[in-house]
Amino acid sequence: MSTEIRDWFIGRLPDEWFTEPAEVTVDREEITIIGILPDLDAEDAEAAAEGRVKRFREDTRTQRIAIAKEAERKFGRKVAWGARCGTVTEMFTTLSVPVMTRLRQSERRVLDTLVDAGVARSRSDALAWCVRLTGEHADAWLAELREALRRVEEVRAQGPQGPTA
Repeated sequence: MSTEIRDWFIGRLPDEWFTEPAEVTVDREEITIIGILPDLDAEDAEAAAEGRVKRFREDTRTQRIAIAKEAERKFGRKVAWGARCGTVTEMFTTLSVPVMTRLRQSERRVLDTLVDAGVARSRSDALAWCVRLTGEHADAWLAELREALRRVEEVRAQGPQGPTA
């Protein structure tokens, strides 16, 4: 399914928007689209990039909303948009999804320590902080695991189809 979604967006997005095919990330609730905008030759490259991202956001808003609505109907997931220009990446929309979790007291104490120390405002923020930190330190391993899952999805798609209802 994620390959179908990626391919749909590659075909649906206007060619003139980005310098290369958009990065399409899919999970159970959300589709995230990050497009790469052309770099600028400017004295203050970061300021120029921020301006280009802002211009892209404003100039494409109506069309992005229409594409997102179409994708949400087709795939049953919300769509989040972002753009990257040089070293500047900005997300325009993101979805904050509640996640059901059962934590033992020792795990809750870790979260409470982060809250008490001012690292996070709430247990929810502390948990998100822990997930981000783990992701940063386990990037290579997580990338390998995602690739393995993608391969499993491909093999399943090639296998025999079960009875249809």
